[in-house]
Amino acid sequence: MNNSEIIQFLKDNIEPLKKEFEGNQYRCSAYLKDGTYLPCVIFQNPGPTVNQAIKRLKEERTGKSIFAKILRFDGYRDMVKLYTTSGNKVNEYDIARVEISPFALPKHILSTIDGETTMSWTGFGVKMKDGKKFGFGTSFLFEFFQMPEGYEANNIDVILNHQYMSTSGELKEHNVPFTEWPSDYDEKAIYRECQYFKCYMEGI
Repeated sequence: MNNSEIIQFLKDNIEPLKKEFEGNQYRCSAYLKDGTYLPCVIFQNPGPTVNQAIKRLKEERTGKSIFAKILRFDGYRDMVKLYTTSGNKVNEYDIARVEISPFALPKHILSTIDGETTMSWTGFGVKMKDGKKFGFGTSFLFEFFQMPEGYEANNIDVILNHQYMSTSGELKEHNVPFTEWPSDYDEKAIYRECQYFKCYMEGI
């Protein structure tokens, strides 16, 4: 697939997530030209990120940022570091083809997750279309999730907010918010967020 074919596939098959400072994000899986499979990749236009970087760097250089009065903080250098060395990225010219990711929860499903269960943690249950239930959770990322064996994200029927998988194998309600983890919380039975790569491509 060339870039035009990739962009057309994304627009035809994937509903984008719109981020305030990054624009539309298309979540998919990708194969590199050497055959490497990347199950979780976000494609987006570089424009919004570049514009945000220019704005933030100007604020740091002119002393107008929120960090300007913190003498021990080298805001400009740290901001350059943030935009040039952080994050997992893959070059658009290394992509051979893309496909729908089995780990990207559909947008209409994501929209039903009801915020944090407690600070820095969102726990929820998932009911599949065949009626089986599983425990999920994330500290921050919602773009992609691990999936139970034999299931893909499009098998999800409904989100069961603020629930966790207990050691007895049943979903239970979380207190919202909670200060201590439930004593019967089964950490090994929770499907967590997946790390992902970003690919910036003009024309998306």
